[in-house]
Amino acid sequence: MPSAEQLVTALGWCIVICPIVLLCVLGLSSLLSRRLPEEVINALLKTTMIVGLTSSVLMLALMLPMSNPHVTIEGGKWVHIPEYEFHFKLIYDRLSIPFIILSFVLCGTIFAFASRYMHREPGYNRFFVLNAVFLLGMTVTSLAGTVETLFAGWELVGLSSALLVAFFHERPAPVRNGLRVWCVYRVSDAALLIAALTLHHFGHTDFENVLGSESWPYGRTEVSDHEALVVGLLMLLAAAGKSALIPFSGWLPRAMEGPTPSSAVFYGALSVHLGAFLLLRISPILEKSPLLCALIVTLGLSTAVYATIAGRVQTDIKSAICFASLTQVALIVAEIGFGLRYIPLFHILGNGCLRTLQFVRAPTLLQDRRLLENAIGDRLPKSSSFWRSLLPHTLQIWLYRFAIERGYLDAMIDDYIVAPFVAVFRFCDRMERRWTDYLSGGKSRESDEADGTPGSLEEFL
Repeated sequence: MPSAEQLVTALGWCIVICPIVLLCVLGLSSLLSRRLPEEVINALLKTTMIVGLTSSVLMLALMLPMSNPHVTIEGGKWVHIPEYEFHFKLIYDRLSIPFIILSFVLCGTIFAFASRYMHREPGYNRFFVLNAVFLLGMTVTSLAGTVETLFAGWELVGLSSALLVAFFHERPAPVRNGLRVWCVYRVSDAALLIAALTLHHFGHTDFENVLGSESWPYGRTEVSDHEALVVGLLMLLAAAGKSALIPFSGWLPRAMEGPTPSSAVFYGALSVHLGAFLLLRISPILEKSPLLCALIVTLGLSTAVYATIAGRVQTDIKSAICFASLTQVALIVAEIGFGLRYIPLFHILGNGCLRTLQFVRAPTLLQDRRLLENAIGDRLPKSSSFWRSLLPHTLQIWLYRFAIERGYLDAMIDDYIVAPFVAVFRFCDRMERRWTDYLSGGKSRESDEADGTPGSLEEFL
């Protein structure tokens, strides 16, 4: 009979291996141009979800009696050079186990829904390959024991998200919006990577070293107040980009260009909560800096107000649901800034399940509404808003314009961030062209000196 420790280790590896096997089978079939039948794909998905979820629940059951439910599984040193080494380490605790169970439950639900929703779709196999990449990224991110391991999963989630936004690549709008999402994710990923390098510079190699050996959320960090503020600000920037907090909120409604199943599991349930998950993981660092906590609360509450206002004027149901989800995510971030730990975790679990249900139910809800309106022969009555009686008419008009333009966030980013970068790149390009023309004694290619305007983000992309 295997010991309890061996059983826990086996279950821990099983949770990670399941999405790897799923990705390898689906990915190799696509690379070899041998598409699997839909029935085979569905059976593989079902088996993977059942095995992964069962292993996660059994792991939770084995850890509940422990006084300090904190299990670490070492995957060995993958990189070892002077003054730097990369461990592949997995952590199973009160934070990672609920999150991984949520991932398997919601991904399994969406996979079952998508097997019919995407039936006979030309990109059926490609859709589930990208979802397998997403599931692997969520698994690695949730269980990461080092910041490098978390970054690897973080990248897989971002890559699959952007590719699924641009899933219908025969149309220009999904591709353009997918590139927009990818650009925002690049900023978030860069902040997380710099945070990882900063932690190494301060001499911290993994989460146990940074956050203490006690089980979450009782860990105590050894970093100084200054180090906590620097690392926390970088992590907050990474979380803001991934969870669409201000000023990055503009990409979230653009992500609705993807298929409804991916919108449900990514931007309603799991991916959009990764920023809050990251802040929960580094919560001992946040506690070291009251200034950082105040900034997190301010950012969360301001994003919640913005999302509430913008969500009230959306004309399509997917955008309305995504703003409703963003409102709750922002409140979760504010709760973390206030020093709460278990309440934000349960808030994530509840909001993820609710938004998945709403996204999956949305198509039939619209059909039910049309049938009801046909039955009564008129539009359904709208309930009057409480705020309409309190706010003056001029302010209502201003708020409507603010909401319909989604806070002018995209316009401000284009004008004050993207345009200067594009102008600098074009200036460098002109200087390079002049230099190469001078060295070659003639014009190496056509000059576009007349085009000196920075242009918009859409033109740049």
